[in-house]
Amino acid sequence: MIALPFLSSLGFRSRHVARAATPESPVRSVFFYVPNGIHMADWTPTTFGPGYELPSILAPLANVKDSVSVLSGLDNAPCKPDGAGDHAAGTGGFLTCTHVRKTDGDDILNGISVDQVMAQTYGAETALSSLQLGLESGDSVGDCDSGYSCAYARNISWAGPQTPLPKIVNPRLVFDRLFQGADATLTADEVFRRTTLRKSVLDYVVDDAKALQTRLSASDKEKVDEYLTGVRELEKLIELGQNTTCSPPDYPDQQMDLTARAIAMNQLTTIALQCDLTRTVSFMFGNAGSSRNYSWLDPTISETHHEVSHHNNNPENFRMLSAINRYEVQIFADLLERFSEVADGTSTLLDNSQVFFSSEIADGNSHSHADMPILLAGGACGAIRTGEHIDLTGGKVSDLFITMLGAAGIERATFGDDGTGPIPELLL
Repeated sequence: MIALPFLSSLGFRSRHVARAATPESPVRSVFFYVPNGIHMADWTPTTFGPGYELPSILAPLANVKDSVSVLSGLDNAPCKPDGAGDHAAGTGGFLTCTHVRKTDGDDILNGISVDQVMAQTYGAETALSSLQLGLESGDSVGDCDSGYSCAYARNISWAGPQTPLPKIVNPRLVFDRLFQGADATLTADEVFRRTTLRKSVLDYVVDDAKALQTRLSASDKEKVDEYLTGVRELEKLIELGQNTTCSPPDYPDQQMDLTARAIAMNQLTTIALQCDLTRTVSFMFGNAGSSRNYSWLDPTISETHHEVSHHNNNPENFRMLSAINRYEVQIFADLLERFSEVADGTSTLLDNSQVFFSSEIADGNSHSHADMPILLAGGACGAIRTGEHIDLTGGKVSDLFITMLGAAGIERATFGDDGTGPIPELLL
């Protein structure tokens, strides 16, 4: 059995929602989200240009500093909510740069996210058009932030205005999605029988879904079309079989702490891009407004992440928040270091990638959507400047995404609610 997406016209309700690249070195794109903003005083370098010094939060990037640019001054104005709800509205618009509709019902409305523009453009060339990962789970229904749907708070990838793409939070499930539960103990005959059975099941699913379309509204027909696209991706994975030239890593452990799960996700992301199973990955370190407890990181962190982010200019809260932010950057640095160790053509995976890091808000106390904390790592096959602190005051995150799309070979004149063109200062 394969679950269908929620279809309102069938009259039931569910609690779950289910530069131009060359053939040798395609541009890979990763979007890395962290919740609750950043303590900007310990984030922002004091000088601009290539000689900037890493502040305390960014210190874990020392080994890959020459491949990372700090971008200051970019705003994501469409993420400002209607009234309260900055976390959900900011997360909903994190990769769409769209002012989302304030609702906690099923009439959610957003734009397409930048990663999905990429996926829809060149995703057919890989087994998976994109991959959505995370470390905190949760349904995409109900009210998660002052009248904003959990769909906005718990997803950053959007295939369309009403289609958030849920993330996978279990490394074992990610492994299975990438390698179809690869089992070195299976014989060739057993692999063949397993593959044939899966294809047979999918044939029935496609036939049933097509028959169902005669009973659906126009909007639900669109959902089923998107669903069938997902089924086709599964077919491509099955067809890929054991023919990949990349060997799967060890199967992830059943029980892992937060750090181990994050590192496992980094490892799986690296091999997914290295094997060209996908070229686009989004990752949520936590959900919007995450209340994760970090006392295990430092016993003196006495409050949850969300509580600490509302610092009220208290130096003790600044200290705790900086420790959490530095840890987040440490996990990001681990991902970049892994990329830097993978040969990719005549360069490295990091050189041929573009990796975006940010949060849904800048400062957790003011809930500001101006001067966002942004890192851009990797050279995108020589298209993007790296290793600098760049002043982009007055610029827009949407224009940064237009720049990244161009680096991936996708020309766009506009993006989101306010994007008008690429940022020349970022281009080589």
